[in-house]
Amino acid sequence: MIDHKGKILVVDDEPAVRRILKTRLTMSGYEVVTASDGEEALTLFVRETPDLIILDVMMPKKDGYFICQEIRKESEVPIIMLTALADVADRIAGLQIGADDYLVKPFSPKELEARIQTILRRFKKLGWHNCSDPGVTQMGLLRIDPNRRRVSLGDRPIRLTEIEFNILQLLIAQSGEPISRADILQAIWGYSPRQPGDLRLVDVHISRLRGKIETDPKQPEFIVTERGMGYSFQNLTPVSVSAHQSSVTSHQSPAMP
Repeated sequence: MIDHKGKILVVDDEPAVRRILKTRLTMSGYEVVTASDGEEALTLFVRETPDLIILDVMMPKKDGYFICQEIRKESEVPIIMLTALADVADRIAGLQIGADDYLVKPFSPKELEARIQTILRRFKKLGWHNCSDPGVTQMGLLRIDPNRRRVSLGDRPIRLTEIEFNILQLLIAQSGEPISRADILQAIWGYSPRQPGDLRLVDVHISRLRGKIETDPKQPEFIVTERGMGYSFQNLTPVSVSAHQSSVTSHQSPAMP
């Protein structure tokens, strides 16, 4: 019996693309289900609960942007978008509504397989780098529970995607030190930039993360831009608190000026 690496939903209106991806991914050990349009994709998403979705942008009935938005209302399942659009702005649009990565058609199936493997591996195994205490870590108003992978700002829970949470972990692990966009891309997505739009992948996710954890995203308190270098997390002193203390503790670490 095959030990499946996970279940993948392939959504594309081109029969040849569905056939090739199903064959290759099945041979690589994945369970694969396919959909030919957006409506079928939503039905299969609910019924099959896939571990990852490969989603074409241009489809009949409901396009990939709409499907991505609908899925993000209730799930953070990893989504890799496929697009034939040459304009970088069009590709970035998918990231802004919640996609985790994208590939431009025509693409190498081998590269897609590598990205799938990297995303699934990191979603399952990327750990909490700098927290020796298994309890909650607090940095200013920001509170992070690494075991439950939950984040809150003051009393307000923050819903992060897996990618956003992993980026936050990476930045906090090197708190106070700038990390280049290329290094973030390599650490989180598992590949180096090969085309101009690749680094925008990092920028869009940083922007989305700031929009969720910063009081004023235009004047970020936690994730700052290090011009010419990349991004860094403000060097706040983390305060670890036990699970039972986390509900009553109001201590805050001062932010750097």
